[in-house]
Amino acid sequence: MATKVVQDLWILEDSGIVVFSRVFNPKVNEQLFGALMTALNTFASELASGGLTSFELSEMRFTLLKTNYNSQRYLFVCNSSKKVNTKKVMDEILLIKDKFFEIYGKKLEKWDGDVNLFSDFETQIEDSLEETIKKFQKAFW
Repeated sequence: MATKVVQDLWILEDSGIVVFSRVFNPKVNEQLFGALMTALNTFASELASGGLTSFELSEMRFTLLKTNYNSQRYLFVCNSSKKVNTKKVMDEILLIKDKFFEIYGKKLEKWDGDVNLFSDFETQIEDSLEETIKKFQKAFW
């Protein structure tokens, strides 16, 4: 069983287009965020082989996983508390990636760009995602 360590999740095409997102408190337009993550990853790849795998802001850690599927590159980005073990977060993002391609792999081959196709993915991965009420409780209890 998954451990609910992922707070927010974005799945991007290599071009920066956000295919799926689940964000508690959106502060930035998701497509702008996708473009920024892609640009950061490209920049990091120029500086070091492998590119960016994580970065931290305040109390949050952003973890990135780059993967290929049917000759298309994808970037899975999630954030979590810095208190959560990095390996645990990476294990969760790997599970999410596998489930995404298991469910939508065939549909991606003929995908026309309509992100509504992936709208039910959150229910498929709820075991990995922190719930809004639990996040609220952590903040105030």
